[in-house]
Amino acid sequence: MSDSMKKFTEERERLNEQILARDNINIKRFFGIDSAAYRPGSLDSKTKELLGLVASAVLRCDDCITYHIIRCAEEGVSDGELDDALAIALVVGGSITIPHLRRAYDRWTELQSAK
Repeated sequence: MSDSMKKFTEERERLNEQILARDNINIKRFFGIDSAAYRPGSLDSKTKELLGLVASAVLRCDDCITYHIIRCAEEGVSDGELDDALAIALVVGGSITIPHLRRAYDRWTELQSAK
């Protein structure tokens, strides 16, 4: 993993720890639901990460896109699978998602070159 992706992951983990240290049951429950939703079930984790990526692109959340790009790489998503998912995001989200697709592809390229 590249240095910038490691930095992103470390910061995300640090900030999540701060949030969870607040001991708010509602926040903890939401975090638990989020984790559980991506565990294998009727859909495998790879498919769920691609769905998360599409939703993140449509919602235009660059942090979420980065997280799901990392998880997609970890789940073994191929370039073609990524292309298909981001094409769906573009169709659903429209041209306003193009800047976010650019960043998604940039992060994907960064991860692939760090292998």
